[in-house]
Amino acid sequence: MPSAAPLLLVPDHVVTMDDTRTVLSDAAVLVRGDTIDAVGPSDELARAHPHARRLDLPDRLLMPGLVNAHHHSGLLRGTAEHLPVWEWLRLHIDPMHRVLRPDEAEAAAWLCYAEGLLGGTTTVVDMWRYMEGAARAASALGNRVVTVNYVGAHPDFDYFDTLDDNERMLREWTGAANGRIMPWVGLEHPFYADEAGQRRAIAMARDYDTGLYTHCSESEIELADFDARHGARPMIALDRLGFFDAPRAMIAHAVWLDDDEVGLIAERGVGVSHNPVSNMKLASGMAPVAEMLAAGVAVGIGTDGEKENNNLDMFEEMKVASLLGKLRTMDAAAMDSWQVLEMATRGGARAIGRGDELGAIAAGRKADLVAVRTDTPRMTPLLADGAHANLHHNLVHAVRGSDVDLTMVDGDVVVRDGRLVNADLGEIIARVRALAPGLFERRRAYLESVGELEGLYGER
Repeated sequence: MPSAAPLLLVPDHVVTMDDTRTVLSDAAVLVRGDTIDAVGPSDELARAHPHARRLDLPDRLLMPGLVNAHHHSGLLRGTAEHLPVWEWLRLHIDPMHRVLRPDEAEAAAWLCYAEGLLGGTTTVVDMWRYMEGAARAASALGNRVVTVNYVGAHPDFDYFDTLDDNERMLREWTGAANGRIMPWVGLEHPFYADEAGQRRAIAMARDYDTGLYTHCSESEIELADFDARHGARPMIALDRLGFFDAPRAMIAHAVWLDDDEVGLIAERGVGVSHNPVSNMKLASGMAPVAEMLAAGVAVGIGTDGEKENNNLDMFEEMKVASLLGKLRTMDAAAMDSWQVLEMATRGGARAIGRGDELGAIAAGRKADLVAVRTDTPRMTPLLADGAHANLHHNLVHAVRGSDVDLTMVDGDVVVRDGRLVNADLGEIIARVRALAPGLFERRRAYLESVGELEGLYGER
């Protein structure tokens, strides 16, 4: 638990991400427990709180922690390349899930959450397996996590987590670690559940007053499949099936939406994760982000997993989101830096139903904060205000996750001077290196048994 003594953080600049996009200089943030107590001029706050511990952050700016709105932990980085999404799933991902062990899943969560924290991600929405291990990793490392079990509730997809697994997470982990563990109901895809599975997933979200999360409209092929099964486009079909009757519904990708679907999810309060790097890597398409934002949809940004990205750097994801938005509309003014920063902070917080707690630096919000170095070539020159103000542009288009040197979650400093506070990164990496070969060998043996090895290892 955070210390009861207040802490005064004094950076050069504070990027508040408030409604007016205020950037403060010569300001400080007072943290009491797990909450931001005050934001204001550093001298005034120091005088008003003479007994507060003081943490000076020269050549640093302070901003809200980033919300990674779609992510899969995993151990396949760099080994699942150059395939479209459905073939990629068939050859790489689904066979991995058939042979994955709980200890490997937990090791992957430790690795991926550590990478996220080191790069300024304080909250991650993780659709993964054996989520008790993921919850243990987040509890220890200090990040905030929405756990989304990677569920298959269909006889053809019985090698994923089950709805029983998911319900156990809801029952045993909701609210753990001072509320940092936030279990939701997950379906890998609506097609990975039969009618009974879909009904139970929706009912579980209602019964536990939590969210329902799935992939949908990621690739164009899904349009024909939904039409054949339901006689409707994907979002219309999901609405009719009752997915959007959950207390909170969220869709990963949402690439192939038409105007009617955008209007529907805006009306129904559905959150969306935009995953530009993954959508480009798997050649899935370009999501109508500008249209969703204009309609009022809560759109966050996600890295997707280590295998479809291949890193978890939310600063890189912001840059790509901005550039892809410009390319899609052929408008250099589209997806401007403030819009993208809002998606990565406040937008993601809104999408997961935590818009009043996370995503901005203001009194009463959770103390999820990130300090970014400003004494780097990427942040030079730095102009916080005036006609040429560029601080926000640099954050989106120049900064990398490695420029983060302090991360605070729930009032606790979990990264300091670019190093994890609560774990040894070398030990985490060594554990993954020891486990990965066994996972690959078991996957190879499975693919050999079903005659798919040529497809896996053939020339690409």
